[in-house]
Amino acid sequence: MMLSQQEISATPIGAPKLRDDEKASLMPQLPEWKIISVDNVEQLCRAYSLKDFNTAIQFSNKVAAISERSDHHPKLTVQWGQLTVYWWSHSIAGLHLNDLVMAAKTDEIYKTL
Repeated sequence: MMLSQQEISATPIGAPKLRDDEKASLMPQLPEWKIISVDNVEQLCRAYSLKDFNTAIQFSNKVAAISERSDHHPKLTVQWGQLTVYWWSHSIAGLHLNDLVMAAKTDEIYKTL
């Protein structure tokens, strides 16, 4: 199943982090996303280019809405013409399938702008 079609809920404490082989098989569905490390915590990161500040705010509000519905929240950095999104599971200090699903859903929202 495509990542963007999956439903999630908050990542439970103690859930397993994604293994390297799982990341390798799923990341091709997220070609614009990068896995970065911040304070030894793996995160997904993508910067989206937008036409202006208002569009960046509108996009961030749509990401916030799906985050609330899924009880899974990203870090969002809004600036003129750009929204940078970071997904990771705080409860396990790393990446879970939920993060990849939410990244794919974020990409789907971007396509509608």
